[in-house]
Amino acid sequence: MQAFEYASPTTLQEAFALLSADDAQMLAGGTDLISLMKEYIHTPKRLVNIKSIRQLGGIGPTQGGLRIGATVTFDELASSGLVRAHYPAIHTAALGVTSPQIRNMGTVGGDLCQRPRCWYFRNGYGLLAMKDGKSLVPDGENKYHAIFGSGPAYFVSASSLAPALIALNAKVVIHSSGGSRRVAAEQFFVIPNDDQTGEIVTEVIVPDAPGARNATYEVRQKEALDWPLVTASVALQMNGAAVKEARIVLGHVAPAPRVAEEASKSLAGRRLDAAAAEKAGAAAIAGAQPLSQNRYKVQLAKVAVKRALLAAAGKEA
Repeated sequence: MQAFEYASPTTLQEAFALLSADDAQMLAGGTDLISLMKEYIHTPKRLVNIKSIRQLGGIGPTQGGLRIGATVTFDELASSGLVRAHYPAIHTAALGVTSPQIRNMGTVGGDLCQRPRCWYFRNGYGLLAMKDGKSLVPDGENKYHAIFGSGPAYFVSASSLAPALIALNAKVVIHSSGGSRRVAAEQFFVIPNDDQTGEIVTEVIVPDAPGARNATYEVRQKEALDWPLVTASVALQMNGAAVKEARIVLGHVAPAPRVAEEASKSLAGRRLDAAAAEKAGAAAIAGAQPLSQNRYKVQLAKVAVKRALLAAAGKEA
């Protein structure tokens, strides 16, 4: 690992000053960044630890919703009674991180901002996995890559929390030295680049949704520490036994979490039973473009949507 300076500010103002230097990067839990540094994918000259900034922590009610600080750990998130009672989609996603080490160190902000798990990127071929002007992914080892989109990016969004936050219409609060702004979670997730933005994610606001039902369903290759093959998160507004409004979001199938709009529309006004959930699952995979080794993800996504919907409705999958 390349040698680096280390700083631990206690205020956002101090952090912004320290991050203004060239080749400075933020450090929170470090569960992703440290491994990238060990592989010389990232070689910052200064690490700025933000976990000592008290205003970035904590989970609690706020006007119109729930506030989750950026440095809240997965363990804190999974242990929160507020999250468990009102936002089971988020609670399930947090529990899906089965490693005690990562759950105790990994943070909400780090999860949202982590780099792709693409093995081409992590072996030095860049975010788009290019060599000699051509992507290595379509004709290479692509079993864990995207099934939506046709390039130039084929990696999948690695965030565990993103699908649930988008389904719940959460907003991400971002601070810079010039002030703060709120961004809809759906708009926050874009194809990343290597530019230093000079901004810090400080918290997530999940709005109240009285009477709403929500759930996450993940498909993994193994129960031990592993990243999902496919995730589906759903949020439902009900009118009696019928669906008034639905929001369905797929994870680990595209470079950014994918909002399945047609699948959501297919449920409007319908009683949510197994047949309706299966139809929504089929609509969610419309337009999929699997690569040579990941066609299996199409079926997994269809099933994940069905099971997430039935779980949200309190029915057996």
